[in-house]
Amino acid sequence: MVAIGTLYGIGVGPGDPELLTLKAARLLQHSPAIAYPAGLNGKPGFAEQILAQWRTPAQIHLPLHFPYVQDQAVLTAAWEAAATQVWAYLAQGQDVVFASEGDVSFYSTFTYLAQTLLALQPTAKIEAVPGICSPLAAAAAMGLPLTVRHQKLVVLPTLYNVDELVSILQWADVVVLMKVSSVYDRVWAILAERHLLPQSYIIEWATLPQQAVYCAAQTQPDQPLPYFSLLIVYVTDARLPPILPTPAIEFATMNQPS
Repeated sequence: MVAIGTLYGIGVGPGDPELLTLKAARLLQHSPAIAYPAGLNGKPGFAEQILAQWRTPAQIHLPLHFPYVQDQAVLTAAWEAAATQVWAYLAQGQDVVFASEGDVSFYSTFTYLAQTLLALQPTAKIEAVPGICSPLAAAAAMGLPLTVRHQKLVVLPTLYNVDELVSILQWADVVVLMKVSSVYDRVWAILAERHLLPQSYIIEWATLPQQAVYCAAQTQPDQPLPYFSLLIVYVTDARLPPILPTPAIEFATMNQPS
């Protein structure tokens, strides 16, 4: 009887291929098959681009299609199709590595793939390998700690209800807004009303050559932002001084403790 292969979900980080863990790199290089979210319009997806230098020509490539829609029926069908593709190799005793940008437990497609695979094949073996998520990469790019002491951190995905941000700003110390580009005009207005623009920072394409870091006070509501942009709001001023020299940020605009 053939032993079932293992599905490894690996976080490949925010963009810089050198930010893979040693374990992730080893699995990428030695797994018979590598799966990843397929790109759009025939172009390679983001995770696929990150892992390009780690894969070998002999490996099987499995681009899996995950539609960018909210229709639950369409999503479920896509997850089941992807799980079926992966199981075809696992059932033959071949390991499969699924590469996900960032970390596999942090707003990751891998979660849905793994849950669906277990629902269809309860004997499936799955292992998650953590990676670096974008808020941590963004903090490093700024040269600032993300949190200190007893600060309360809130991370919000793409905002569909901006009113939620208003209530969170009343009690959180640090707020991270993921993929903020689609709602930046509304977020900007909320931050401006609360005088928080000087304490808010935009990080575009964290860890990549085109990375940009700047204060939200330097922008207007219609500021064009790329899809991979996030915003970090330091609601309170209980922060340490910069831990790295980062000329791209005007630190003087921040209310640092004396």
